[in-house]
This record gives sequence, C-alpha cells and structure tokens, in this order.
Amino acid sequence: MSALAWGQAWRGLRRGWDRLAVYLPVVLMGIVALATYLLARNTPVFLPAAAARDATHEPDYFLRDFTVRSFDVNGRLKSEVSGTEGRHYPDTDTLEIDQPRMRAYNVRGQVTVATAKRALSNGDGSEVQLFGDAVVTRQPSVGPNGQRQPRIEVRGEFLHFFVNTEQLKSNRPVVLERDGDRFTGDNLDYTNLDLQLQLTGRVRGTIAPSDKR
Repeated sequence: MSALAWGQAWRGLRRGWDRLAVYLPVVLMGIVALATYLLARNTPVFLPAAAARDATHEPDYFLRDFTVRSFDVNGRLKSEVSGTEGRHYPDTDTLEIDQPRMRAYNVRGQVTVATAKRALSNGDGSEVQLFGDAVVTRQPSVGPNGQRQPRIEVRGEFLHFFVNTEQLKSNRPVVLERDGDRFTGDNLDYTNLDLQLQLTGRVRGTIAPSDKR
C-alpha cells in the first residue's frame, strides 16, 4: 500500500473515532439506565412479617392433660389451672380449656375451687370465664378477726371469676349455698374481700335455722 493510501486510511479512522467519541457518553448512559431498570425489576421486595399476614383467631399451640400455675411478684402461688386440653389464641392472648379445674389462693390463705365443662382464661390468669355446669366453691376458713367464714358454693351455666379482686359475677341464673342457706337469682355480683353479695332478678331464698348451721 502506498503512503498516500495509508494517509487516507488513517484520516478515515480518525474521523470515525472522533464521531464515536462524540456519541460514546450517550451510549454509556443508555447502557447504565438499562442495567438499572433490569436490576430494579428483578430485585425481590421484602415485606414486614406483620404486613404479610394479619393475625387470625386460630390457636398457635395446644396443651393436653396440663397444669398452669401463676405466681405473684413475691413468688407466692396465686392460681393453678388444670384441664384435659387447652388452646391458646394469640390474637386475644386467651387460653380455652376443656374440663377445667382451678384453685385460687388469696393472701389470707383462703382457697377457692372452680370447675366447669369449659373455661376461657386471659393471658395472666387473672380472669376466668366458666361455661357449662360451672361451680365455684370458697372453702371454709378463719377470718383475720378469728371469726369463722363458712363454705360458699355458687353454681350456674356461666360464672366469671376475677382472681385478683376475688369477685364472682354472672348474668345468668345461679344457685348460691352458704352453710344451710340457699338462694337463687338471675344475676350475681359477689365480692369475697368485703363479703358483699348482690342477687338480682327473680330472687328466692331459704334460710336454715341457726342451730342447724
């Protein structure tokens, strides 16, 4: 190839390179934009666990032939709940119990026993709702002044027991027995701390003679 031909080829190559240098930044920006789009499109999105699934009223664990004990800040046993089967619901933090048997202990040493076909307890065991053949019995004891406190038994299809306040309520008919006395009513509100009893609705009572108590 002659020197003239080499010169023409070199000048053509220079002109091509100059044109490429002008458009090169635009081409590079297009490549970067395309890569960014593809990366964003194929990147997985991670959602918080709480947003991914709302809590439903389904049990998260089961108990069988169990006993659950609750203690106060000083380590004193407050309550003891047993059952044939239990189901815990995380959305309400409640424990549903089949064939429950409960024992509650107050600071004065009095014992209250409760049984039913089914029970529903809150998370810390301070409230227990009893359903079906519910029976709550406060065992006889001696009060702070040395006075005898008789056995009290309450029966009904629904009883709501508040452990911390020693209160028993019901909006269904109940039967209450105290020594030889027997009372019935449509609604009950009984507080063991001050021995206050309220029966409302159709109330009937039978009081035994004092010599038979």
